[in-house]
Amino acid sequence: MPLPPLSDAAVVLGATAPSWRDALRLAGGALVASGAATDEYTDAMIAMVEEHGPYIVISPGLAFAHARPGSSVLRDGLSVVTLATPVAFGHPHNDPVSVVLGLAVAGIGTHLESIGEIANLFNDASVTSRLAAATSASDVRAIMGVSA
Repeated sequence: MPLPPLSDAAVVLGATAPSWRDALRLAGGALVASGAATDEYTDAMIAMVEEHGPYIVISPGLAFAHARPGSSVLRDGLSVVTLATPVAFGHPHNDPVSVVLGLAVAGIGTHLESIGEIANLFNDASVTSRLAAATSASDVRAIMGVSA
């Protein structure tokens, strides 16, 4: 299954976030702006990190924010936030984070498939740095191989 589309509203480039919570609010806000989720989904993404620690920092410089499928997901969606100044999430090896992906999926089966697609994409270690340097939503889509 391909990754969900990535609309212009779901891409925030060169953002400022004083903390990891603020970075997740930006990623969640982009999911809300694109019509994929509600504000409650953003709260759930933050709660996941508060409960489980910085497990979402999956490689150097990259956080993959998500929460369980539920009523706060309106449709499958993806967001990408790049940070002007990287933010520490508390991960012992992969901090600081300069790129935050947000993923909202409506169903458990597609949730796991989408996570697998993201893992495959980031097997290429250069993807994070290319996303961090992107200057437009179309650049981000081209790097990730997703549609608008």
